[in-house]
Amino acid sequence: MYRSDERLVVAAPMPGMEPEDIHIELQEDGRLILHGDVRALLKDVKELLIDEWSIGAYHRELQLVQPVDGEHANVTYGNGVLVVALPLSTTMRPAHLTLSAHGQARGLHQGGAGHPSTWA
Repeated sequence: MYRSDERLVVAAPMPGMEPEDIHIELQEDGRLILHGDVRALLKDVKELLIDEWSIGAYHRELQLVQPVDGEHANVTYGNGVLVVALPLSTTMRPAHLTLSAHGQARGLHQGGAGHPSTWA
C-alpha cells in the first residue's frame, strides 16, 4: 500500500484468478476487503508436480490509513496483480467493486480516480 498526493494505492498479488472472480469491498469503517476464488482447473485431471501457490480462495482485509472515495476507484488486474487506486477524500465513501473482463486474464473497473484509465 502506498499514498501519493491524490490517491491511496493497494497492489496485491493474486495469481491464477479470473477477473470476474475478484471482489473488492470498501467499508464505511475504512476496511478494504479483497476476495477472490481460484478455480482448480487441473484438479483430478493432472498430477501436480510443483505448486507455486495454493489453489483456493484469496482473502485479505486491510485497514486504510485515511478516508478515500471508493465510488471513484480505478481497479486493474493483469499478470496476476490486482491494483486498487482510491482517490483521497475528506469522508469515507464505501463501495463494492467488481471487475469486467478486459482481454485475456485482465480485468478493469474504471471509476475515475481523478484521472483517465491508461488501459487500451
